[in-house]
Amino acid sequence: MQQKAPRRTRERILELSLRLFNEFGEPNITTTVIAEEMNISPGNLYYHFRNKDDIVNSIFSQFEGEIERILQVPDGRRSNIEDVWLYLHLMFELIWRYRFFYRDLNDLLSRNRKLELHFKQILAHKIKVAKQLCEDLRTEQSLEASDPVIDALATNMVVVATYWLSYEYVRNPRKYTEQQSMADALARGCYQVLSQIGPYLRGETRLLFQKLSEEYLKKIT
Repeated sequence: MQQKAPRRTRERILELSLRLFNEFGEPNITTTVIAEEMNISPGNLYYHFRNKDDIVNSIFSQFEGEIERILQVPDGRRSNIEDVWLYLHLMFELIWRYRFFYRDLNDLLSRNRKLELHFKQILAHKIKVAKQLCEDLRTEQSLEASDPVIDALATNMVVVATYWLSYEYVRNPRKYTEQQSMADALARGCYQVLSQIGPYLRGETRLLFQKLSEEYLKKIT
């Protein structure tokens, strides 16, 4: 059986840095800490990355590529409530995988011009997709809302999703790294975002939403 080739040092540095940033916060991790955890010299680290911002930007490029794949509406048909539910699940899973960007967001944006510009674009894209999902539901007569209401719903959905992990961290910082606690937190986040459009749903879609919500609430209570 052919053995897998060992991962390149650059890939290992990015993987370890992401784990450290997520666990301890990006401001608390230096290139020295990363080199020590990698068991390599600082010089070896700087051969692959000029500085910590270079590492952060490389991780952000990975994140950006993954989120662009998620921020897509279904091809050839209009979205339904299950598409919205799936979209939120995938989005929150990705937010958790790269959670340091969201937990340390204000600090990172204040000193990293690339992140500042690109994160604005991501937020705008998220709002555009959320708006499209709502408009598809309205076209199918599954949602009753005016254009201004849909604009507000799309923005509010993105705001809650963006800052949900910060809210959960303040709510219970000692359990922030516990896997089950955060799985429940992400589930609550999905429900909180989707519950914003609940009052505007109509017909069978409203009944399906109620059914999905009941099943969801049982898991997180």
